[in-house]
Amino acid sequence: MAKASLSRESLLPLVAAYVMQHGLAGMSLRPLAKAAGTSDRMLIYHFGSKDALVADLLAFLAQNFTASLDAAFPQGRAASRRDCALTVMDITGREDFQPFFRIWWDIVAGCQRGDPAYLAAAGDIMDQLTRWVANHLPEDDPDPDSGAKLVITAIEGAQMLAAIGRRGVGLAGISQLPQ
Repeated sequence: MAKASLSRESLLPLVAAYVMQHGLAGMSLRPLAKAAGTSDRMLIYHFGSKDALVADLLAFLAQNFTASLDAAFPQGRAASRRDCALTVMDITGREDFQPFFRIWWDIVAGCQRGDPAYLAAAGDIMDQLTRWVANHLPEDDPDPDSGAKLVITAIEGAQMLAAIGRRGVGLAGISQLPQ
């Protein structure tokens, strides 16, 4: 009876929970279906293809990431580009954000291999995050679009450095952003 209520919307959180725990590397339909309480055929039925499932899953995870970032970000806008980047680094350095970054590095690796689904998803995620940053820069920022790109670049570099055990180097670089 519960299976009749399955839909893309009800399956995505279940599949996302599995992926957040296990990552994207080597992802196959059977474990995803099992985690969602359905069959691999039903996943394909609801999403149309594995590529469509991956695209919807990555979009869902990106929305969850920005919603979590919004919930953790202090009210209002940052005082400066530097403060925005440092606040995001502080928030995303928390343990509850680490599964998002494990997924992100899986996506980046897929992009490096030239996987079109990962390239499309990564582009959408970066566009979404750039808009998020632009909306959190100071109201009087002279060029929020360019400022957001600068801040995203600094955050991404600092996150990569943090992933290899050099968080301090990334934070030192961010501290050079203008106030």
